[in-house]
Order: sequence, then C-alpha cells, then structure tokens
Amino acid sequence: MKEKIIFCWSGGKDSALALNRILQDDRYEVVTLLTTCNGHFQRVSMHGVRVELLEQQAAATGLPLEKVFVSQRSSNEEYQQKMSACLLAHRAAGVTACAFGDIFLEDLKRWREENLAKVGMRGIFPLWKEDTRELIREFFALGFGTVICCVNDAYLGEAAVGCRLDADFIASLPAEIDPCGENGEFHSFAFAGPVFKKPVRFTVGEKVYRPVEQTHPTDANSSYVCPSTPRQTKGFWFCDLLPVS
Repeated sequence: MKEKIIFCWSGGKDSALALNRILQDDRYEVVTLLTTCNGHFQRVSMHGVRVELLEQQAAATGLPLEKVFVSQRSSNEEYQQKMSACLLAHRAAGVTACAFGDIFLEDLKRWREENLAKVGMRGIFPLWKEDTRELIREFFALGFGTVICCVNDAYLGEAAVGCRLDADFIASLPAEIDPCGENGEFHSFAFAGPVFKKPVRFTVGEKVYRPVEQTHPTDANSSYVCPSTPRQTKGFWFCDLLPVS
C-alpha cells in the first residue's frame, strides 16, 4: 500500500521538479497539494502569484489543492497554528508525511521537521543535498517552462522579474547566485512541463517593488522567510502574472 502524503506546493521550479520525482515514485500517493496564501492579497505567500493561477496550476496537474490562508501581516506563529490544524486533519485521515522541494537550507529543513513531528508526521525531501547546477540542467532537460515572479533586491533587480528561467538566464547570473535560487535570490512560477497535463496560460503584467516591512513585517530576520545572507535585503521585486482565459 502506498504511503499517503501531502505535497507542499509553492508553484515554483523546485516544487515542480520535486513533485515530478514524487509522482514517479511508487511508494507515495499524493492526496493533495498544499499552498500557503495571503488572504488579504489573494496571492501565494512569498511568490506573490495570484490564487487564480495557483488554482490553474493545480488543475493542470490533476491533483487536489488545499490552500491555507494567513492574514495580511502574518507571523510565524499564525502560520504554524493554521498549518498544524490543517495537518492534524490530514493525519486523522491517514496522511503520514509532507514532501518539499528544499535542497540545502539546513535550518529550514529542521524547522519543517520539528513542526511536522508535533503533528505526528515526517518530511520527505526528494531534492535534498543534490548539486543545484545538476538540478537546473535536469529541470531544463525535462522540458519545464518557468518564469521569474519575485527577486530579492540583495541579489537581483527589476529587470529579472518576468524573465523566462532558461539556460541563458542562468548563464547571466553572477557567480554568487545559486542557479536554483536556493538562498532566496529569486522565486519562479512553473507553467509547463511533465507534471502538467497542459500549459498554464498567463501574461506578464506590471512590476512592483515592496520593502521588507511590507512583505514580511514581523519575520524579516526569519530563516523561513528570508535565508541568512551576507547582503542586506531591503525589499523584493514582484512581477504580476495575469491569467489568460
């Protein structure tokens, strides 16, 4: 019998690649995708992608989607409370684990595992400790299509958001930027590839800059929100991706 698991879906490239591996693993049955969203803005937390596009992504995978909504000025405490309630309900229905697309952030992995242990679950990390240069090559080879939806201004600027994440983009990155953006340098929106039955259609809208205190007012120093970096993060550039009917 397959183990029932939840896949914690951000909608980005690492999530898409990790989900692809999980779906090919006969040990697991994904009962739902789970995404944290900002209830006030109706967008995916951190990535800033509209809930409508998140729902289209999930529909394209053929998997159910569950959204955990946090408030406009959410804290880690609120997130943990709401996520725990959600996970406990799934635990009662026989779900025993959650899968993530994390690659090498030890603090974040430990934080996830500690919170999962509180509700009697474990974490699954199909990309853990793999070379990010190899992962991004695998991502391209599998035919995934992705666009940059958010960047950390300590690393990248306005010009990067809205760009296709392809080999040319990776080649243009400064040497200190991880090719998978694992240090929080950038976030992405996956719209095509083997996990999708059809591509998610969208257009690129306006670019918006948000200071840290507006995007993460109480958690600016949290490793969950913004991994530690020798550079100071002052804010984030977002690109508004618009659904196409």
